[in-house]
Amino acid sequence: MSSDPEPLEHAPPEAVQRAQAERLLQAWKTPEGWRYWSAVNNSEVGLWYTAAAFFFFLFGGVLALLMRIQLAVPGNDFLSAELYNQIFTLHGSVMMFLFAVPVFEAFSIMVLPEMLGARDLPFPRLSAFGFWSFVLGGVFVCGSIFFKAAPSGGWFMYPPLTTTYQPGVGADIWLLGLSFIEVASIAAAVELAVGVLKCRPPGMRINLIPLYSWYILVVAGMILFAFPPLIAGDILLELERMLNWPFFDPARGGDPLLWQHLFWIFGHPEVYIVFLPSIALVAMIVPTFARTPMVGYGWIVLAAVGTGFLSFGLWVHHMFTTGLPGISLGFFSAASEAVAIPTGIQFFCFIATLLVGNVTRSVPMLFVFAGLATFVLGGLTGVMVALAPFDFQAHDTYFVVGHLHYVLMGGTIFPVIGGVYYFFPLAVGKTLSDKLGKIVFWLLFIGFNVTFLPMHFTGLVGMTRRVFTYRADLGFDTLNLVSSMGAFILVAGFAVFVWDVLRPKGKQPYADRNPWGAGTLEWLAEMPDKPWGVRSIPEIDGRYPLWDQPNFMRDVDEGRFYLPDAEEGKRETLVTTSIDAQPIQCLRVPGPTFLTFFAAMFTGGVFIFSTFHWWWPAAISGVLALATILVWLWTGTAIIPEKEEKDIGLGLRLPLYVSGSASVGWWAMFITMLGDMTAFVALVFGYFFYWTIHTDFPPEPLPGPGVFWPGLSGVLLLGAWWLTILARRCNQHDQVVGFYGGLLSAVALAVAGGAALLAGPWVTGLDPVSHVYPAIVWVLVLWTVVHIAAGVIMQLYCVARRMAGRMTARYDIDIVNVALYWHFSAMTVVITVAVIAGFPLVA
Repeated sequence: MSSDPEPLEHAPPEAVQRAQAERLLQAWKTPEGWRYWSAVNNSEVGLWYTAAAFFFFLFGGVLALLMRIQLAVPGNDFLSAELYNQIFTLHGSVMMFLFAVPVFEAFSIMVLPEMLGARDLPFPRLSAFGFWSFVLGGVFVCGSIFFKAAPSGGWFMYPPLTTTYQPGVGADIWLLGLSFIEVASIAAAVELAVGVLKCRPPGMRINLIPLYSWYILVVAGMILFAFPPLIAGDILLELERMLNWPFFDPARGGDPLLWQHLFWIFGHPEVYIVFLPSIALVAMIVPTFARTPMVGYGWIVLAAVGTGFLSFGLWVHHMFTTGLPGISLGFFSAASEAVAIPTGIQFFCFIATLLVGNVTRSVPMLFVFAGLATFVLGGLTGVMVALAPFDFQAHDTYFVVGHLHYVLMGGTIFPVIGGVYYFFPLAVGKTLSDKLGKIVFWLLFIGFNVTFLPMHFTGLVGMTRRVFTYRADLGFDTLNLVSSMGAFILVAGFAVFVWDVLRPKGKQPYADRNPWGAGTLEWLAEMPDKPWGVRSIPEIDGRYPLWDQPNFMRDVDEGRFYLPDAEEGKRETLVTTSIDAQPIQCLRVPGPTFLTFFAAMFTGGVFIFSTFHWWWPAAISGVLALATILVWLWTGTAIIPEKEEKDIGLGLRLPLYVSGSASVGWWAMFITMLGDMTAFVALVFGYFFYWTIHTDFPPEPLPGPGVFWPGLSGVLLLGAWWLTILARRCNQHDQVVGFYGGLLSAVALAVAGGAALLAGPWVTGLDPVSHVYPAIVWVLVLWTVVHIAAGVIMQLYCVARRMAGRMTARYDIDIVNVALYWHFSAMTVVITVAVIAGFPLVA
């Protein structure tokens, strides 16, 4: 592609450029006053999101400091056992669920559009909804400790500790509050994945996207397959706590090991969900300060994908001491060792880039070096605990605590702090202090190693995890005191960092544009940055266009690329093909609204009120949440535009409305349903887990749901699916009678099919409290019925859209996406009917 889109003499006159820029600024203007909080711009929401994640990080850090004070000396009574357990549980939960994953999603929402040369991500309101959900869920979970109601079963929440021995609401707060937060994380993952795949600038083929975008795409995929099993486990554990359904009660056929499987299917990919984005920051910082393109781009991409893939085969190494067969120990031990290969490839590419380049000293590079060094040390101890014989000795000791923090905190926090110093000008237009940055670095580096290195030796001499005190004659005294002293040094480093971020900067001049001399698109930003993302959406020829394309920044600023104007006053960005980045749509994205705030509050109310068994407020919140979301969708961007297509510049005209797989909405539905099916498969896994570990599953006297009712349900629901597909085809041919008749008939069959599915266990008298078999059958049935109910609402929504003239044969994205949803629902129906009626065959 040409780096100079048109001759300079053909550039728009200055007056035209100013008028275009004014219209763009007006279209993308951030609300002011109290309406500011209705903003959905990625620059605003991403900044809020990032700040909230760091707030929760500091809260978790205070909890850690309280634990270190308690453990500094033997026999300490600074904290009671119960309060220590609550603090211990919240510390791990906050760091994992409220900081480690959200901070990268938040930062990506803020910077990814600029990195991709886009105006915004495709679903800005979804990002805002995720932020408000995150804040509400985080405050709910963290605030519980101030009312002595915090969870105290550990951040891993193992039953029966969290069922039989914890009758309070603490565990329910963890299960329901964090499930709500996980929904927000999945929403952000969908937004980021679709953004990377569909909102790249022309010319940015899949092999040219920034490495950060590759990492985020891999991580988004991992979230979609790792978080749903935990949500499935949360459902089962909460049903046991709330309704006494015995999923983890061995006396009634349950098994606590199922929770461990579901938790660690999430828990070990989680390590790499945290690690890969931090390495993504390294992949952006290293080439900038090495003044050379990244060495081994293709190898890094393959290694990132390989790390993500292998991470799902490692979860059982957290369960080596549970009595697994020898072949399982060998397989998962080998897989745990193998993941070091793609990790090593990435590290060697970074080192090679530094060796071939001309490295410039900077504060961000200090943190990069610290992150790489500490992660390597943590990785070496990871190789040790991946060996089953050693793990038998070190499991549940402070050796594992030291290893965990070297990998997670060392390999994550140092690159994150480096990333803050590197990207801070994009957020506020000003740089942080080099002098304070070096002080922060040395305090954090020294404090980190003084805190966590002794823990390896503390564990090797026998100190177990999760104890709130210890005797003076066990040899732990000095090591624990040193670790606690290191924690205070660490806190001092973070205090200086917070001061550097928050100190008044009114008299400090704005940074130079592209202050680091980077080559990637995000540094097109002006200082301070404008809310439009990019002045005009460029064509690119390589991975580092600011280095490689002459006069590139000038051409973007003069509006000589795509969408240089906002003639209709609408917020617009480009949608391109997922592989070759060919422009296919001018997408209009929605503007500011409070609907996302209210949708999050009402949805959160369902989870929060259910925690305390306040069923009527929970039901009312659910109805209000549904109504708000329907209004949100009804008034969104899937509306009939005033014209068919638009001239976006450079002689290219694109449609304003597309449907099917070309649309970002179709991709969002497809990706969301992949995550949804993953949660369903995790529940099916639970069914077969019980079947394989029990010779009497189901118990002999207990009747199953039979074949008739599930079979009838399957026929009716598949009929509803077929009629939905038929209605979509009728709509395409503008056959209005066929559309209404097909869709309303589909609704009737769906309702009848859902009732028949419920009738199976109901008529045969399956009591979910009596044994795990009827309990897991009811869970599969209820899961399917809830999805059918959602499908019915979608069908009726399409009927209403057509009646209101908001959907036609040409503008049919609503029914196309609903049909896609019903494809997945049909698979759910088939699997549910096959499982409960055929495995095992029962009368």
